[in-house]
Amino acid sequence: MCGICGNLNFTKQHQIDTNQLKRMVTIMRHRGPDEFGIYRDKDIGLGHARLSIIDLKGGHQPMHNEDKSIWLILNGEIFNYIELREELVAKGHKFYTKSDTEVLIHLYEEKGTDMFSQLNGQFAFAIWDLKTKRLLIARDRVGIRPLFYTTVDGSFLFASEIKSILEDKRVNRQIDVTGLDQIFTFWANIPPRTVFKGINELPPAHYLVAEKGRISINRYWELDFNLDHQPLTEDAYAEQLLDLLKDSIRIRLRADVPVAAYLSGGLDSSIITALVKKHFKNELQTFSVSFKDNDYDESVYQRQVSDFLATEHKGVDCGYADIARLIPEVVWHAEKPLIRTAPAPLFQLSKLVRKNNIKVVLTGEGADEVLGGYDLFREAKIRRFWAKSPDSRMRPLLIRQLYSYIPNWPKTTSSFLEGFYRNHLQETGSRCYSHLPRWEITSKIKSLFSQDVKNELIGCNAMQDFENIFPDKFNSWDHLAQAQYIEIATLLSGNLLSSQGDRMMMANSVEGRFPFLDYRVIEFCVKLPASLKLKVMDEKYLLKKIAQPYVPDEIRKRKKQGYRAPDSASFFNGRRHSYIDDLLSEDHLSKTNIFDPELVASLVKKCKTTDKTLISAKDNMAIVGIITTLQLDKQFLTKGHKHEDLYQMHTA
Repeated sequence: MCGICGNLNFTKQHQIDTNQLKRMVTIMRHRGPDEFGIYRDKDIGLGHARLSIIDLKGGHQPMHNEDKSIWLILNGEIFNYIELREELVAKGHKFYTKSDTEVLIHLYEEKGTDMFSQLNGQFAFAIWDLKTKRLLIARDRVGIRPLFYTTVDGSFLFASEIKSILEDKRVNRQIDVTGLDQIFTFWANIPPRTVFKGINELPPAHYLVAEKGRISINRYWELDFNLDHQPLTEDAYAEQLLDLLKDSIRIRLRADVPVAAYLSGGLDSSIITALVKKHFKNELQTFSVSFKDNDYDESVYQRQVSDFLATEHKGVDCGYADIARLIPEVVWHAEKPLIRTAPAPLFQLSKLVRKNNIKVVLTGEGADEVLGGYDLFREAKIRRFWAKSPDSRMRPLLIRQLYSYIPNWPKTTSSFLEGFYRNHLQETGSRCYSHLPRWEITSKIKSLFSQDVKNELIGCNAMQDFENIFPDKFNSWDHLAQAQYIEIATLLSGNLLSSQGDRMMMANSVEGRFPFLDYRVIEFCVKLPASLKLKVMDEKYLLKKIAQPYVPDEIRKRKKQGYRAPDSASFFNGRRHSYIDDLLSEDHLSKTNIFDPELVASLVKKCKTTDKTLISAKDNMAIVGIITTLQLDKQFLTKGHKHEDLYQMHTA
């Protein structure tokens, strides 16, 4: 599916507006869904936009059971639907399609809200139980598929995209400055908060029941990093991980259309591609993005892996002007401000994929989070080691081993690095210790807020709000596990899977599938001993071990290079785009009153320099954050314009 939406009447004061329901469906994923369908009665309206992947002829309309007492719409896939279907048929349930969607209806009949433990998939779905007048909406374990909701004037509205909810004229279009505060701290919102006031995001691994005018929200799955009581040998762990990954890939190749793979040139996508090629699919297309700026380009590694695995490979070459040109569309689909321009090249890549008649791609997303791959995890380990002897002159030098892929990092002086990382060095008792340096530098963007926004944020404490959602077991986990949990709870769902993943793929009607995010793989990896994830300073140790027969040693042993794209340079070093000057004009900044015009002008002047070494990470994040926030305001919010049709505004 491409998206779902619905309108439930709580008070029966309003009739379901069929035309509005159609608009809610049409605005979702407008770049080429195969089918649209709606269901409407006096209490509820349901709609979906379908991208046909499994059972190409079925599923045009929302699905129902035999007596039409249960209706269902689904965005996503249930990968173990074949096994579930066999069990349900054995219990007497009748199936009228070959779709994975229909499985959910009969599983709900059998299990009710206990159904989720049996689902292996990526999904957002809604079930309307006509007999009980109960609406159930739910989201997958790690939040691959988005789902938003609000209540207004006696109605409960939900949708895969916020722009669909905003089609209801009763919904106010206002920015939530607390949501902005979160993004400019964590790079993402912490559900249920969004940057739209009054519109909530259903958290991953949760379901919501709306019944008799009341709403209840429940969690059905939670990460647990506590180690198994009976540890295995290293080889046994490796064998289990390999078997789990192969089975995860096997069920994610279930489709009635060709399945391709993204190939970044790093370990994660390479091992997924290699396993597909060796064990399941000899003919395989792969796709990648390269950059005209050599500081960000990994094309040499992409070609090396493609040649080694003999895949049919295609790529898109992305330059500064491409990124700046695409940002308005990227913000339209992301529905949130961005800290980096990285989603833009991935939007361009998914467009190439769809032009090649591919609807499904596998990627390596999730491996860094569950197997300890990020430099941030190594950074936290070094800082804890340094904190034990804070006056040491040698220990802080270890920091220079990190982030070697970041432009100008090798030129950064040791004294600057030591000075920066000394901040919060001895706050080892903080539950967020691993992320304090990152959040400190990101939070500096908030110094550019207008005075009115700063006043509105007095008393807000984003970090405390975040810590309030920590599970009870958090303090019992080791330091690496705590850092992994924070990374998963913030960046994975709120940034990588939304802004860079699902949104940029589905913008061109391409479905991403993520073998490392199979819940069985996650549950296995998070319980691994820390030494098998981060062995001294060797990240993703166990994954490298199982990759040895499958990928070239140069790829397996190369230093981690995080995916990045040019930021401020994209707006000022390439072909100029008039929308950027319009957004950053003093007049526009004063009207929107989100950022201080004088401070923004000073930042813009700095970012226009041709000497990239003068532009800091904070500057890059700030200019991207400002431009994308202002673009979001222009596309979605009410300041300065009427409640016009969003789609017409965007396409104009």
